[in-house]
Amino acid sequence: MITLAQLNAASQAEFTQLLDGTYEHSPWIAAQAWERRPFTSLAQLKLALVDAVRQAPPEAQLALIRAHPELAGKAMPGKTLTAESTHEQGKAGLSDCTPAEFARIHQLNAGYNARFGFPFILAVRGPRGLGLAKPEIIATFARRLDNHPDFELAEALRNIHRIAEIRLNDKLGHSPDLGNRVWDWAEQLSAHSDAGYAERGELTVTYLTEAHQACARQLAQWMRDDCGFDEVSIDAVGNVVGLYHGSPSQDRQARRLLTGSHYDTVRNGGKYDGRLGIFVPMACVRELQRQGRRLPFGIEVVGFAEEEGQRFKATFLGSGALTGQFDAAWLDQQDAGGITMREAMAQAGLRIDDIAKLQRDPARYLGFVEVHIEQGPVLNALDLPLGIVSSINGSVRYVGEIIGMASHAGTTPMPGRRDAATAAAELALYVEKRGGSEEHLVATVGMLEVPGGSINVVPGRCKFSLDIRATTNAVRDACAADIVHELQALCQRRGLHYRLEETMRAAAAPSAPDWQQRWERAVESLGLPVFRLPSGAGHDAMKLHEIMPQAMLFVRGLNAGISHNPLEAITNDDAELCVRAFQNLLDQLATEFS
Repeated sequence: MITLAQLNAASQAEFTQLLDGTYEHSPWIAAQAWERRPFTSLAQLKLALVDAVRQAPPEAQLALIRAHPELAGKAMPGKTLTAESTHEQGKAGLSDCTPAEFARIHQLNAGYNARFGFPFILAVRGPRGLGLAKPEIIATFARRLDNHPDFELAEALRNIHRIAEIRLNDKLGHSPDLGNRVWDWAEQLSAHSDAGYAERGELTVTYLTEAHQACARQLAQWMRDDCGFDEVSIDAVGNVVGLYHGSPSQDRQARRLLTGSHYDTVRNGGKYDGRLGIFVPMACVRELQRQGRRLPFGIEVVGFAEEEGQRFKATFLGSGALTGQFDAAWLDQQDAGGITMREAMAQAGLRIDDIAKLQRDPARYLGFVEVHIEQGPVLNALDLPLGIVSSINGSVRYVGEIIGMASHAGTTPMPGRRDAATAAAELALYVEKRGGSEEHLVATVGMLEVPGGSINVVPGRCKFSLDIRATTNAVRDACAADIVHELQALCQRRGLHYRLEETMRAAAAPSAPDWQQRWERAVESLGLPVFRLPSGAGHDAMKLHEIMPQAMLFVRGLNAGISHNPLEAITNDDAELCVRAFQNLLDQLATEFS
């Protein structure tokens, strides 16, 4: 094993030799990273190696990709793979493929090389480091064949960096045990899925289904038995609440840090959206309990029962109950099967009369922090594991309809048509242009529908949706006003009329400056750069923002940061950094409030 101290003291030649094999046949990467010594952490060393590749000319990056062998290619039986590649491909079972698997992989290799001109690169030891299953490898191979060449080249480099990260861990004897704990919890909790989805291997957990209640029980058990929380309960709306009291003597009256996220999912979603924000502070409490350590404040971790609005139309139900904003009218909402929320709560054994008691007194809390997967491509594209959220975007949503005149597609002259669909298309193009006119503003037409449309009929009606988000309410509202004005103008010009209904409005939630700075210091403590970004997605922190200061930490997702999708993923190393950053934030608070 080698150490950071050894690497920091090494000459450039010694440093390069010590890191030999980290990047396949490319010693120049280590030689360039050497210039950034001394390294205060393994994460800082990894990032220096990544930056050496990012700053290299395109021909050097391409040469690095081409230095890697094909998966289960000719080099394997010929025994010309490096020791590292032999170990990795063997760990994934690629040295023991069936004839059919070899044939499929060779077919994919040929198609990939023909399309991109370089070998397919995949970190086959996977996000946990234990090795991917062959069916997953083959499925990923086939999926990535459809990528744009520029994107695929970047994806190949990202996989090379993951390969190097695992090799560095091996060289320095580093095991991301805290990250493994978080990753394993996520994997185990994903075993619970709603009926109809579980049978297809899809993860769906909606409010108060059997799978949802099983998740709540599992979280409560882990908090109680594995992590050592002092009090664990499932409250009147299904939130799982764990309390770890402060010092001295487990002071139950001490002010608390509030944290957590949601454990429900969208349909056919991912394993980390929301849930990561429960597991990371759970891991921190687990370590505190194992060390016999108390902080001068309590820690309250809440697994919010509902955020996604999938079974019923209510959203942020779990966190809204804590802010005193549970709407009693929600109780009469029905799911697709005709079951009301009131009935679902009764079947789950929840006490509706106790919901009002869930409202928290902000004076008892220091603030709210939330860890969350980014759900976007920014951190992934920058090769940064962590980012600090500057603001959660404010949003407004509409559903609308343009009404014209349905008529015969063959007999109606073009100038006389009152085509609702082409008007909606014109509006959608304007929305795209206006949404791209300012930084941190986005606007989307997510749904377009011609009710009862026919191939030989000029559309007389077209339904559409609008989703507008920005870091400030003013920017959001100005965009919305411009879009409505454009809708009015194009309908007047085309002889149409429209209906438009606002269905949701949420205020922007800028991070509290002092709490954002704590996250920034926590990230810096890991030897990582501070990168700030807004959140385009909504989070439970938006609700807590209404009654107390809040700030969020993002972790990058794999597969271009995709979320609300089965491809949503993180690595154990990035999960480790999340836990370490959260521990540092706790240490900062302990110093401040001691």
